[in-house]
Amino acid sequence: MTLNRRDQILKLIVEHFIKTAQPVGSKTLIEEYHLKYSSATIRNEMYALEQLGYLEKTHSSSGRVPSAEGYRFYCEYLRDRNIDDQFKIMVQDILKEKSKSIDDIIKSSCQILSHMTNLVSVVLGPDVKKELLASIQFIPLSLTSASVIFVTNQGYVENRTFVVDDNVSMNDLKSCLQLLNDRLVGTPISELLDKMTALRPVLSEYIIQHDIVYKAIMEAFIKFANERIALYGKNELLNQPEFNSSTETIKKMIQLLESPNELKNSASNSQSDYKEGNIMIHIGNNNKDNPDVSIITTKLQISDIPEGTIALIGPKRMDYDKALSSLEFLIKQLQEYYKKEG
Repeated sequence: MTLNRRDQILKLIVEHFIKTAQPVGSKTLIEEYHLKYSSATIRNEMYALEQLGYLEKTHSSSGRVPSAEGYRFYCEYLRDRNIDDQFKIMVQDILKEKSKSIDDIIKSSCQILSHMTNLVSVVLGPDVKKELLASIQFIPLSLTSASVIFVTNQGYVENRTFVVDDNVSMNDLKSCLQLLNDRLVGTPISELLDKMTALRPVLSEYIIQHDIVYKAIMEAFIKFANERIALYGKNELLNQPEFNSSTETIKKMIQLLESPNELKNSASNSQSDYKEGNIMIHIGNNNKDNPDVSIITTKLQISDIPEGTIALIGPKRMDYDKALSSLEFLIKQLQEYYKKEG
């Protein structure tokens, strides 16, 4: 890739800052990258890049750091689009393990993705608004315990095991579950909590000690109603300099990672700063609640599994080239593998 002088300087500043987390000055560019331009020429170009909105000047030194717009320009025009060979081999090795389920393969792949990028990888399940309850199954385990299994029309399964009170008969429980099947099957998952609450008086007519059953089922429905989410690599992220030096920044990051709804909203925000194919990038400054955080997201649709989302979350200073290239490669490999298997 042949770059003009200004783009070359911007590319080096972005990549050096990603690597060191330190503002970049003209002296650093000359000493580290042996640029043949004079310090004055480089400073003039840096000033021009600052005027264009691609660089920002810090208060702590004369160096510059990339802005959100600078990162966007880098992603679109300047990155090398290289994929780490070790990452390729590790993903391909996972796909050779025929005995693994789709969930296990996605989990292992995302763990590797986090390790190789030093970012948190997130798997978000399908939107519960599009998912319906397909069945409720009752399985006695012993004289004093039973399991209730819930299945959606998109194949998601949840179960709860609870202790059966001596005053409650298994037949009463079966009748109770049959009532729930009759009243709830076909209901959108997002509406189950309200419908279950409305059915509580009816349940009390079937079982005197109905609270045990009610609470067990409600707990399962709450898990259903909350967005399904799996996170990998949280420790990798919290080791980044941004989250070691600022208590407020790390508090906001932990709050984001521990809030499924907030995380879902951040990952699904359609107002991305840059889009490449099916991959969307939300860069720090445009996220008012977490200005030091960037999120890269893409849809995952493989086999007969409902569409989900894979996201990478990290500092605004993340290695966008590695993150984008790795995520793009992983999604392509998963889709090709399951298309071939199908």
